[in-house]
Amino acid sequence: MRVNFTVNGRPQEADDVWEGESLLYVLRERMGLPGSKNACEQGECGSCTVRLDGVPVCSCLVAAGQAEGREVVTVEGLADYARHRAGAHPGTGCAAGSCGTSLDAAQRWQAGPTDARSADAAELSPIQQAFIDAGAVQCGFCTPGLLVAADELLETRPSPSDQDIREALSGNLCRCTGYEKILDAVRLAAARQEETVR
Repeated sequence: MRVNFTVNGRPQEADDVWEGESLLYVLRERMGLPGSKNACEQGECGSCTVRLDGVPVCSCLVAAGQAEGREVVTVEGLADYARHRAGAHPGTGCAAGSCGTSLDAAQRWQAGPTDARSADAAELSPIQQAFIDAGAVQCGFCTPGLLVAADELLETRPSPSDQDIREALSGNLCRCTGYEKILDAVRLAAARQEETVR
């Protein structure tokens, strides 16, 4: 079957998708977007988290056909999505297919140094930068799912409590950390977001 959907704000098409193929497989293998990680394939770890129509979901549990006509945001499009949301749609999201990151740009995206010495470095979203600044990234395998879930939290609750943060990230397992640096990163991003609103 053919699946037509919006990925990181741009209309996309995946051909020859079989009925049991997961959204995760289509994103990683057919579209070349490896940010969402394939770990448990049971919806237990959150490493494959993407936003489907604005809601964080485990893409390993979503049949690709279920994405037909819907909007997906992956970690590769997170920086553009956050930047655009802050500038053009403060407090809301984009209309499906009207904004976003091209597939080619998402496939080529790489984080660079955060200092001013490298003009080619890609700008990060506020939550991505906070993860770096708070030291919340270790092996990095769980990081894409945590970033997507945290971004959604900060969009819907700009000033989350610690309980809000724990609940929003409860579906994401990290095998390396004690989670405290991850919580610190979300707190930092929320504080910075509050400062820019003032």
